[in-house]
This record gives sequence, structure tokens and C-alpha cells, in this order.
Amino acid sequence: MQAKLKRILLIAAGTICTAIGIVGIFVPILPTTPFLLLAAACYIRSSPKLYNWLTNNKCFGIYVKNYLEGKGMPLKIKVFTIVLLWITIGCSIIFAVDNIVVRIILVIIAAGVTTHIALTKTAKGNREARNEKS
Repeated sequence: MQAKLKRILLIAAGTICTAIGIVGIFVPILPTTPFLLLAAACYIRSSPKLYNWLTNNKCFGIYVKNYLEGKGMPLKIKVFTIVLLWITIGCSIIFAVDNIVVRIILVIIAAGVTTHIALTKTAKGNREARNEKS
């Protein structure tokens, strides 16, 4: 009974983390990757089927897989993520936030996320991998 309860709780936690991670794709202050990695950790301990679904998902599975395998992020995705982050944070600062302290906090968060993304290993693209094999 205890093992079944643990499995159910891990699946529930993994599903909640997946949902938060998906929301994080569209909300730049909310991180995506940590929640998807946490979901992967929950799923691998409770449901191989859900773990395989997460890591083979056509939208974000490759990013989870690459991160878990230490391959990093493709440069194109890094640039897109950083640009989108600063556009949305900038719009929030200009149009949605009046408090100077909150504005400063948003800039600090954006700088921190940008630093993390920039320091994450850059994955080799398909073209680079083909040239390396030649």
C-alpha cells in the first residue's frame, strides 16, 4: 500500500511540475527547465511511460533530454529565450509595474536567468555535428 501511495504522489507531483513548466514557457519569470527536470525525476521513479512521454515529447522533450545528458541548449534556442525574456520583462517594467523596487527585482531576475542561460553549455547543431563526422 505504501509503495502504491508513493507512486501516486510522485505521478501527481510530476504532473503538477510538468504543468508549471509548460506555463513557464509563456511566462518568462517562471522557469521552465527546473520544473520539467523535477517532473522527469518524479516520473522516472514512478512511471516509465510518463518519463518516456516527457523526454520524447515533440515540443520540449529534446530540451529535457539534452539537459539531462549534459549536451546543453542549441544556440538558436538560447538567443530566442534571452530575447523573449528581455522583451517580456521590459514590457512588464514599462507597462505593468509602477514600483521601482519591483522593477529592480525584475531586472535582477532577468540578469540572473540570462547569465544561467549564457553559461549553459551550447549544444552542437546538426550542421556542426555533420561537419565533425566528415
